[in-house]
Amino acid sequence: MENEKPAQDKRAILKKLFFSTLYLSTFTFGGGYVIVSLLKTKFVDELHWIDENEMLDLIAIAQSSPGAIAVNGAIVVGYKLAGMPGIFCAILGAILPPFVIITVISAFYTAFKENFFIQNMLSGMRAGVGAVIISVVYDMGRGVAKLRSSILIMIMIAAFLANYYFKINVILIILLTALIGAIRTVVSAKKESASDSNEI
Repeated sequence: MENEKPAQDKRAILKKLFFSTLYLSTFTFGGGYVIVSLLKTKFVDELHWIDENEMLDLIAIAQSSPGAIAVNGAIVVGYKLAGMPGIFCAILGAILPPFVIITVISAFYTAFKENFFIQNMLSGMRAGVGAVIISVVYDMGRGVAKLRSSILIMIMIAAFLANYYFKINVILIILLTALIGAIRTVVSAKKESASDSNEI
C-alpha cells in the first residue's frame, strides 16, 4: 500500500500538469511570454509546486534554449515536477490546443482575414498581450532586484540597453550574460574557499 501512494501522487501530478498546460494553452493568446507568465501564476502562486526563484531559473532556461518559449517553458516545468513523464504530459498539453486551433483557422483563413470583427478583436487582444508581457518583465526584474546583487542588476540593465538601443542579437546577449554569471560563480567559490582556508 505504501508503494502505491507515491505512484498515485505522481499520476495525480501528471494529470494536473497535463490539464493545467492544456487549459493555459487553450485560452492564452499572444505568444510564449504570456503562457510563461500564466505557468508562474499556476504552479508558483496557486499550487506552490515551484518557488519563485526556481521559476525564474526555469524561465531563463526556456528563453535561452532554441525553439518556441511556450513549449520550452512547458518542458522545463514538466521535468521539474515529474521528470520525463512530466515533459511528455506538459508538451502534449501545450501543443494540442494550438495544433487544433491553427488547423481550423487555416481551413477558413480567407474568411478570418477579411472579417472586420475578427480584425478588431485581434487588435484588442494585442493590447492585452502587451500588458501581460510587461507584467512578466516586472516579475522577473523584481526577482533579480530581491537578490540585492549590484552585479546582477547591472547585467540586467546592460542587457536591456544592448538589445533595445544597440540591437545586439538576443542569443549573443544571453550567451554573454551566462558567461558572466559563470565567471561570477567561480570567483565567488574561490573567495569562499580562500576565506575558509584562512579561518583554519
